[in-house]
Amino acid sequence: MPNLNLLCHPDTPSPAIDSLQVELERCAGNAILLHYRLTGDLSRILIPAPKPAAETDGLWQHTCFELFVAKTGTPAYYEFNFSPSGQWAAYAFGAYRQRRPWTLCRPPVLALTQTRNELMLTAKIAAPELPFDGGVDSLQLGLSAVVESTTGDLSYWALRHPGDRPDFHDRAGFVCRL
Repeated sequence: MPNLNLLCHPDTPSPAIDSLQVELERCAGNAILLHYRLTGDLSRILIPAPKPAAETDGLWQHTCFELFVAKTGTPAYYEFNFSPSGQWAAYAFGAYRQRRPWTLCRPPVLALTQTRNELMLTAKIAAPELPFDGGVDSLQLGLSAVVESTTGDLSYWALRHPGDRPDFHDRAGFVCRL
């Protein structure tokens, strides 16, 4: 699948970022591999320090990459957060912002590489953690990111921003299919 360009919400500009792209791959066993590539002046972006891989709430309050997954025709969806620190989070929703209990059986596998002008985070999600009842072709994906600048400002990036305010939970933003 070609690189998909995330767009910055017009109310949250970030002049330090040149581009933010995501490449998706479907792997053996229907696992999903995501490659998030942020390019720009990384000295002006707060990148969380490495920490032990663990489920951690609140990652969206700082630089993190996100995936929203829904099965076509259902109100339920899942949210995955991937921090450059190596921490992650996963949430299930029965409908718009209505969280329900859920625990991952297999945590995502994260890898980070960084150069002076590029940050690349790779996340692999095992197939059993996704709503595959109708097969992967029935999935709608929302790809997004939150980027924190060194001044503390947050910019919000997504394939599509359907509303006046950034809202990654809006299903109208789940515009990608595998």
